[in-house]
Amino acid sequence: MPLAEYEIRDKIAVVTINNPPLNALDVPTKMAIRDVFWELDEKKDLIRAVVLKGGGEKAFAAGADIKAFLDLEPETAKKRLMKSHAVYSVVENFHWPVIAAIQGFCLGGGLELALCCDVRYAEENAVMGFPEVRLSIFPGNGGTARALHFLGLGRFKEMVYSGQNITAEQALQYGLVEKVVPEGESLEAALDLAGKIAKRGPLGVAAAKRAINRTRDLALHEALEVESDIWAGLSATHDMKEGAKAFIEKRKPVYKGK
Repeated sequence: MPLAEYEIRDKIAVVTINNPPLNALDVPTKMAIRDVFWELDEKKDLIRAVVLKGGGEKAFAAGADIKAFLDLEPETAKKRLMKSHAVYSVVENFHWPVIAAIQGFCLGGGLELALCCDVRYAEENAVMGFPEVRLSIFPGNGGTARALHFLGLGRFKEMVYSGQNITAEQALQYGLVEKVVPEGESLEAALDLAGKIAKRGPLGVAAAKRAINRTRDLALHEALEVESDIWAGLSATHDMKEGAKAFIEKRKPVYKGK
């Protein structure tokens, strides 16, 4: 069984992490996830959204391969982290929206991976957290940067310094996930959202994601410039004109992705 695999259903790619029992994100598993998203990028014209889930029932993904830490030195640790950052960036900046369907444990590097997704739906049994300080480390796969887009500084420090896990309902209250669903229904909920996205103007969706990701860390005047450039570029497309015409003519648009 591959460590990561995908299938395409009605223009939705479903990516599954397969590293039982808890889908630990060791180096081979991270590389497998990267390779799947690279392959999907080559097929991006066939899809409109991605759902990322963990295989089995126990976990979305629960951290790293702890045994490998024993052999790390500063130089090798830095190289390892930079490779990891590159993998997470592939997911975060994938052409189409990526929706995380979270069940069971979503801890450490697993939560950091979920934060690279555009939207997160969690089952009510999900358990999330940054437990790294229990091992005398801290979130090093982009967590200290990305989590602050979702959590207030004090709340984030509370989670990191204590290493305590939180429930799905707490994660919803904190802003780490967008929806909590009954156990066993995260994939269905994620597919439902992906299906709605797939019906929208594809160039608009992709441009929106690009604009949001590129502007979120910029000063306002810089962000407005980037946003304007991306939006203006859509005016040269067939789909923008088709969307406007369909609205005026009170009919469903027929988008061609060009």
